[in-house]
Amino acid sequence: MIEQKRLGDIATYINGFAFKPEDRGTVGLPIIRIQDLTGNAYDLGFYAGNYPERIEINDGDVLISWSASLGVYVWDKGKALLNQHIFKVVFDKCEVNREYFVYAVRYKLKEMESKTHGATMKHIVKKDFDNTLIPFPTLEEQENIANLLDKISTIILVRQQQLQKLDELVKARFVELFGDPISNPHGFDKVDLSELADIKIGPFGSLLHKGDYIEGGYALLNPSHIIDGKIAPDSELTVSREKYEELSAYHLKAGDVVMGRRGEMGRCAVVPCDGYLCGTGSLLIRTKGDVTADYIQKIISFPSFKKAIEDMAVGQTMPNLNVPIVSKFQIIKPPIEVQHSYYAFVEQTDKSKLLQFFCFPI
Repeated sequence: MIEQKRLGDIATYINGFAFKPEDRGTVGLPIIRIQDLTGNAYDLGFYAGNYPERIEINDGDVLISWSASLGVYVWDKGKALLNQHIFKVVFDKCEVNREYFVYAVRYKLKEMESKTHGATMKHIVKKDFDNTLIPFPTLEEQENIANLLDKISTIILVRQQQLQKLDELVKARFVELFGDPISNPHGFDKVDLSELADIKIGPFGSLLHKGDYIEGGYALLNPSHIIDGKIAPDSELTVSREKYEELSAYHLKAGDVVMGRRGEMGRCAVVPCDGYLCGTGSLLIRTKGDVTADYIQKIISFPSFKKAIEDMAVGQTMPNLNVPIVSKFQIIKPPIEVQHSYYAFVEQTDKSKLLQFFCFPI
């Protein structure tokens, strides 16, 4: 049986420094926060004063964020300073393969998340962190496991890059066949969206109250649940079967397009399956069959079309759409053979993606 060892018995974990907003300048060493590790920030700050040596990080240092967003990272961007809520790992208690340690802690992140505390900023307390157990085989076995996982990670990265290129190829083919939906370089007919689809606004707030929301029921889809053209439902913003049936007029079906009607214009996604509910901040668009839901989604989310929607939206503080406005969206309607040509290409591309998935040598 493989030995289990506490994280607290493997290394020392040094917390970063609580830099103040006024400490952040434009010269000196970069101050690394959690958002700088996750790639969600573009406003890197710098510090040129004196600092305790323990918070300095260099290439190869292992960092663990323990608040807000749990994660394990290997630093590779040169000398920098560590902000609070991130541990720098100092391997000073026992011999351990660093690469194996990183994989083992990543494997335990879900377990750690279940132990987090805090209403506004979730975090794991040091005692729970230290008591987290990871499998701890011999050094030789650690190295073998790390090498194998490195190979798998490399293959996954290559596959992801290949899939991204295929997605880019599909986007390029769309533009080639249909052109910009606003300038319409191919001179296709334009029709009101209402000719191509039925459009319905989500339920009024009076039909849904805070007390109706439960966890693990039928998910509502509001604008915040549409990310990069995909649906990302919130398991805590759901309703019971009874409430879902009561709001049957707002059921989303597989193949519908759900579109945000306020905030960011043009945010929309194709609904992948039945069982979702159109949220109060969304619109339901159901194709009549002359074009696909995917086509409608791609047109509405096209950059120039999103700009046109912004000009059509109403509201002083927050742009807002309603059924009459969306019904008047001018949609290019290419000949059916052009549509068939595009979707035949998409089908072939999807087959290539499947081949990429199954061809997975190690």
